[in-house]
Amino acid sequence: MSLLAEIKSIAEGLNIKVETGAFSDKVPDEYIVLTPLSDSFDMHCDNMPTFDRQEVRISIFSKGNYSALKYKLVTALFQSDISITDRLYIGYESDAGYHHYAIDALKTYELEEIDYGNNRT
Repeated sequence: MSLLAEIKSIAEGLNIKVETGAFSDKVPDEYIVLTPLSDSFDMHCDNMPTFDRQEVRISIFSKGNYSALKYKLVTALFQSDISITDRLYIGYESDAGYHHYAIDALKTYELEEIDYGNNRT
C-alpha cells in the first residue's frame, strides 16, 4: 500500500472529501487535496533498498473553522502509525473563500525481499 492510498482511505472513513484534481461536481465547503512530496529508498551496504519512505502533503481547504477537521485528521494519522513532519497555516484565499492549512505526513514501509536479478546464472 502507498501512503497516498492509506491517507485517502483514512479520509474516506472520516467522510472527508478527497480530491487530486478539479471537482466535477459542486466544490464542497470542506475538502482535502493530497500531493506526493517525496518517495525514496533507504540503502544499506549492499546498495539494495530495504525501506521505502513516502511523504505526502495534506492540504485542508475549509470555508469555516478548519480546526475540527485538522484534529480529526491528525488523530487518525497517529492511530495509523503515520508520522507528521510539519503543520502550517498557508493562509486565507479571499477569492475562493477557503482557509488553507497543510499537514505533511511521512511513513516508512519495509520492502519485502525482492530478486533484482543479481543472482541470475
